[in-house]
Amino acid sequence: MHIQAWLETIPAVSIYLLVAVVIGVESLGIPLPGEIVLVSAALLASQQGHIDPLVLGICASAGAVVGDSIGYAIGRKGGRPLIAWLGRKFPGHFSGANIAMAERSFEKWGMWAVFFGRFIALLRIFAGPLAGVLHMPYWKFLIANMLGGILWAGGTTAAVYYVGVVAESWFKNFSYAGLAVAAVLGVASMLIIKNRAKKAHAKAEAAAGTQDSVPAE
Repeated sequence: MHIQAWLETIPAVSIYLLVAVVIGVESLGIPLPGEIVLVSAALLASQQGHIDPLVLGICASAGAVVGDSIGYAIGRKGGRPLIAWLGRKFPGHFSGANIAMAERSFEKWGMWAVFFGRFIALLRIFAGPLAGVLHMPYWKFLIANMLGGILWAGGTTAAVYYVGVVAESWFKNFSYAGLAVAAVLGVASMLIIKNRAKKAHAKAEAAAGTQDSVPAE
């Protein structure tokens, strides 16, 4: 049974709770398909009247903001050992190259990295814990976290809901075809980010090697 069909069998309250929990846990730094669950629930809301899209958007936003805040607190307390532990548990997501890329983004953009990170699958997992590890001031993190979380969750819910009729004609009941498209898009974005991270890492190593090779005066 695929996600859409399964969601149709549970009460609306359970759907609201499920969306909030999955997105919240993903924001803690644990890779979960939060975006797929949110899109599936929003599509269901556009097809059936028992799910309120406004309540759905609020629950998704709350899950994003609360999850990121808890992730920030965990990262602040756990520090670098936490990042190392995540790298061992989820090497595909928390590899050295990915961490280095995320750190450079935070150093360059600060709170904007938290805001825009909400819209990028890989950075969405990093944002909270890494902001805590890097000791970003919490008030800056909270502002970016709330704005990004509300805009991403609420915007996704609204967009999917209002194009639900079109989406239904393409992905009837969000079947395996819909899930395949979502998965391909997610994997493609992750591969692009990883490729950029590797290039940036290689460039940084090359620059470091060049500096080391320059003789001291």
